[in-house]
Amino acid sequence: MASERDYQGLYDRIAALREQVASRLSSDLVSNPPLADAITKQIDDMLASVVDADSRIPAPPDRGLGQLAGVGPEAAKSLGATRMPPGVEPYDETITSERIVAVGDMYYLWQHEKIGVFRAVQKLQELFKAGTVRLSAGPGAFALYQFDRRDVLRYTKSDRLAAYRRIFGYGNAQVPTGSRANTDFHKLFSHFVHQVTLFWRDKRISDVIRERAYDPSFGSIAIVRRAGLDLRNNLKWLSFGHLNVLRVEVMQLLEEAFKILDSEDVKRLFGADNAWDVVEEVLIRYFNERLVTSPRQRMGVTGREVLRWLSQKHILQTTRSQFETLLLEIAEQSEEWLTSAQAMGLSKRTGSHRVLPWDQSQPTPVRANGRQRAGSPTQKAPAREREFEYEV
Repeated sequence: MASERDYQGLYDRIAALREQVASRLSSDLVSNPPLADAITKQIDDMLASVVDADSRIPAPPDRGLGQLAGVGPEAAKSLGATRMPPGVEPYDETITSERIVAVGDMYYLWQHEKIGVFRAVQKLQELFKAGTVRLSAGPGAFALYQFDRRDVLRYTKSDRLAAYRRIFGYGNAQVPTGSRANTDFHKLFSHFVHQVTLFWRDKRISDVIRERAYDPSFGSIAIVRRAGLDLRNNLKWLSFGHLNVLRVEVMQLLEEAFKILDSEDVKRLFGADNAWDVVEEVLIRYFNERLVTSPRQRMGVTGREVLRWLSQKHILQTTRSQFETLLLEIAEQSEEWLTSAQAMGLSKRTGSHRVLPWDQSQPTPVRANGRQRAGSPTQKAPAREREFEYEV
C-alpha cells in the first residue's frame, strides 16, 4: 500500500530516470529515433508494473480515512504517510469486443439491405405466388416456399429498419420506445476512416522524401487513436439489447436469400450467371432502380473489417511501431471504403483538416493563416447535410 510520500517519490524517480537516459543517449537517439520508443516503452512498463502491484495490495477496512483524518492508533503524523490510491480502471479499456463485432455485422447487413437483396427475394415470392414466372418444382421454387413459411419466426422488416436507425441513424424508421437514433455514427465513422487514410498517405510521403523517415509530423497516431476511440465510445451504449440475436438471425436470412438467388431455376429464369446478376436484373426490371451493387457491397465488407478492428485493443497501443503494424490491417480497407463512399456522394475527403467538432459532420476548412474560410459552417452543419446522414 503506497503512501502519498511514496507515490510522489515514484513519479519523481521515473522523471529523473527519463532525463538521465535521454541525456546519456542523446546522440544515439538522434541517429536512431526508434530507440526512443523502445526506451520509453520499457520505462512505461516498469511504472505500470509498480502501479499494478500496488493496486493489488488489500486496502484497510476504512480505506485509509482514519490515517487521513487523524483518528485511531494508525493516525498519520503527516500527509505523506497517508494512503494514496493509484486510480481506477481506464474508461477506454472497459468495452466488450463482442458488441462492436455485432455492430460490424449489422453495418454489413445494412449495406445489403440498401442494395435490395431482400426486396429482390420478396419480389420473387410475389411473382411465384402469382404464377407469373416459370418456377414450379425446382430447387429455387422449393426454397422460396420454405423462405415464406419461416417468415413468421423471424424479425420483421420493421424490426430490422428500427435497429439500423437506432445503431447507425440510417433510414427513417421509427426507433423503439425509449431509444434514440444514433445520428453521430456516420460522421464519426467517416472521420476515423479518413484519419486512417491520411495517416498512411502521410507515411508514404515521408518514406519517399526521406529514407526511414520517422518525423512525428508524418502521420500522427494520437489523432487516429482519438478518432477511433470517439467512434468506439459512441457505439458502446448503442450496442446493447437484442442486437446480437438479431444480427445472427439476419445473417442467416441473407445466406438463405442468396441460396435462392443462386439456384439454377432462378438463374435460368433471368438468364443470369450468378446470384448478384439475379438481384440486379430484378431491381432493374421490376423497380427501375439505378444499380449501386458494387460500391455498396464493398462498403459493407470493408466497413465491417474496420469495425472489427476497433473491437480489439489495437487502438490503445501507444508504441508507434506496433501501432503502425496493427493499423496496417485496415489501411487498404479504409481507403477502399472512403473511395466507394466518395463515389456515391456519402462522404468526402477533406484534405489535411483533422479536427472534427462534436456538432459538425465535416471538419471546418481553415486557411493557411489559421482563419476560418468564408462561408464555412461554424457550429452546426447545414440542414441538408444533416438530413442526408439519415439516408446513407
